Amino acid sequence: MTRGELRVYLGAAPGVGKTHRMLEEAHRRRARGEDVVVGVVEPRGRPDTAALAAGLETVPLRTVRHLGTAREEMDLAAVLARSPRVVLVDELAHANAPGAGHHHRRQDIDTLLDAGISVVSAVDIQHMESLSDVVRRITGAAPVETVPDSWVRRADQIELVDAAPEALRHRCAHGGAHGPAGIGTGPGDGLRAGDLTALRELALLWLADQVEGRLDRYRDEHGVSVAWQARERVVVALAGGPEGDALVRRAARVAARSKGADLMAVHVADGRGLAEADPAVLARQRVLVEDLGGTFHHVLGDDVPTALIEFARGVNATQLVLGAGRRSRLAHVFSPGVGVSTLALSGSIDVHLIAHEGVGARTGPRPRGALSRRRRIAGFALTLAALPLLALGVGLPHDENTFPSGLLLVLALVTITSLVGGMWPALLAAVVGFLTMNFLYTEPYRTLDIDDPFKVLALVVFLVVAVSVSVVVDQAARRTREAALAGAEARTLAAVAGTVLSGSRPLEALLEQLRETFALDSVALLERRPGTLPGPDHRQDPGLWTVAASVGEHPARAPGDGDVDVPIDDSLALVLGGRRPEAGDRRIIEAFAAQSALALRQGRLADEAAAARPLAEADRMRTALLAAVSHDLRAPLASAKASVTSLRSREVSFGPEDQEALLATADESLDRLTALVSDLLDMSRLQAGVLGVTTTDLPLRESVLRVLDQLGPRGRAVRVELPEDLAPVRADPGLLERVLANVVDNALRFSPPDRPPTVTASAAGTRVEIRIVDHGPGVPESGHGRMFVPFQRLGDTDHDTGLGLGLALSRGLVQAMDGTMEPDTTPGGGLTMRVTLPAA
Repeated sequence: MTRGELRVYLGAAPGVGKTHRMLEEAHRRRARGEDVVVGVVEPRGRPDTAALAAGLETVPLRTVRHLGTAREEMDLAAVLARSPRVVLVDELAHANAPGAGHHHRRQDIDTLLDAGISVVSAVDIQHMESLSDVVRRITGAAPVETVPDSWVRRADQIELVDAAPEALRHRCAHGGAHGPAGIGTGPGDGLRAGDLTALRELALLWLADQVEGRLDRYRDEHGVSVAWQARERVVVALAGGPEGDALVRRAARVAARSKGADLMAVHVADGRGLAEADPAVLARQRVLVEDLGGTFHHVLGDDVPTALIEFARGVNATQLVLGAGRRSRLAHVFSPGVGVSTLALSGSIDVHLIAHEGVGARTGPRPRGALSRRRRIAGFALTLAALPLLALGVGLPHDENTFPSGLLLVLALVTITSLVGGMWPALLAAVVGFLTMNFLYTEPYRTLDIDDPFKVLALVVFLVVAVSVSVVVDQAARRTREAALAGAEARTLAAVAGTVLSGSRPLEALLEQLRETFALDSVALLERRPGTLPGPDHRQDPGLWTVAASVGEHPARAPGDGDVDVPIDDSLALVLGGRRPEAGDRRIIEAFAAQSALALRQGRLADEAAAARPLAEADRMRTALLAAVSHDLRAPLASAKASVTSLRSREVSFGPEDQEALLATADESLDRLTALVSDLLDMSRLQAGVLGVTTTDLPLRESVLRVLDQLGPRGRAVRVELPEDLAPVRADPGLLERVLANVVDNALRFSPPDRPPTVTASAAGTRVEIRIVDHGPGVPESGHGRMFVPFQRLGDTDHDTGLGLGLALSRGLVQAMDGTMEPDTTPGGGLTMRVTLPAA
């Protein structure tokens, strides 16, 4: 069966016209001959919306009763039985009433789509799960119902329904739209125009990301490689040189000219692993890119221009920023360079070549010798000692075989010399061998003149071959050494990165690894004190510096105290003590320094996050408390107020029965209000750690029976199966009864009438485990942890029965009595709550 299509109308706020557009779409489809019905549409008292809905076939809603209240929900079974081509389902983020089947309306929509029925629905941006925190900061209230962004993104079509904030406020003020709760018409009333503008921008940005994702998928599916400049994306190429900082800032300014432009930095690493990029410089530039709101990327490629263009096209870049070449003018004669080559391949991508101070000057490290100094000396010694012996060994008098034999022997000597001492001793051997063969073995002898032109050619070819062999062997040795060094550096840098990413104290571990790698006595990361300015001797004054982190004995207190001082930036320096590493190790040490700065930054961010976490939790609790209190305390207050006001009214005369009913309503409402306030106070005492607990030895059966008596007729349905010889528990009588009352009441609410809950218990060593078992719908294991979050109802939308504090408060009370409270799944379906307390 073909799955139905989903069309979603997205709005910035209620009242922008989503339902109206749904109904208009339904009329258009019906005019085209499609079978369209209304599953659920909420006109909310708007005459024009009700008139549009009246002209369409509507599947009657079903009434769902739960705890004495009745709610109307979409009749999913009736819609499936009707089996239309298209069905309208309003309020996508709606949570169904308990007993309606699915917990969420989106699950009803999934069922309809699986049945091949297309669905037209609507949702506000404030209900997107990923944006709930942002919406709370904008509006001051978190949305009660949310829908996962990934679910909405699966829609076949998403259309934005937009309205200007002032137009929306005007429509709401004149009754033409049902806007968000709190939208006022006067200054300072409800949501301001700025709040609505922010919600509108959220909707536009969310939809823009969705459109961008679909555009990328379309380009991939159709093999489109040409950049489509639907949105500015600026890519800056970094070579690992000091000019990269200026390039990043220039690219950021280019991106800032277009609102919403993306900034990306890319470094093309040599595929052979022999690139000369300084890892410390790249690490610093990565931090700069991220601070400017961009992203950093590494790609591999032997041909830098091709790799850059492929990356730019892959991310649909519109502009590419490059630094002008650092090569000399002579080098440009033999190769055009990266900038010119990239420009030739760029196509529709704009390329910016930025001049900098290093243009035309080589700033990278000079190539190091392929072999050690000892081996080069050995090569020179071999050349000077072997050539005279070789000349004598060829032998005199001369004959026709002497010359070719001598050439071959000298060529062999050149090859051996290049293997032993490298290129320069081999070049010396080639030149001296050439002159020796000319002087001793070509006529006229003992002169540099040559009579035979063929011997001239032979000697020239010999010299060319000898020089070529020397260069090739030296390059092979150089590449071998560079590959070994690159591999060692890569392993070290990988260990550095792993140290930063893992462990609870990455900075100290990083410094310790640096100390062990180079056999140092101490390593210290120093930070200049805030407010101090660099002076002529500021690197020698310990009073200007503080030790951010250190390892080893006697760490330096100022940069000048150590053997090696590696400046990281204006305020940080890495100081090594104990020995001076070789010059070739400087790049690795600078990489350690850069990663140390990152680790220090991450550690401080983690500390700030840890310090802010309690404040965020308190803010979340405050917001949840205000949202819950504003609703749940209002109902009993309103009922009590209405009852008392009616009794005091002189306009209506109430009989004795009516007066008794009003007094009972007021009494019941005040009891509910007292219970809610008591829960709130107890929860605040628990969080403050000041709840008074007085434990004593209690027979469990008596506590359970008192709780069931408090529950009245409902409590008589609970089955009690307690062993006669069960040991007493050590608990506070009042707190234990509150815990049992909360848990048993929950079990009764969700248990079917024919399978009431059961209370059992058993002793295990020094503990007594009480189990309250119900056979209701249960709670998935993924939701067990959230059951004990304050103001959490896990899909229970009956907001007239409490603040959602019952289980959170109960667990806190049990823990205050040195016990535990954990949920478990009842075999066959349902939930078992296990309360464990100390035995007497």
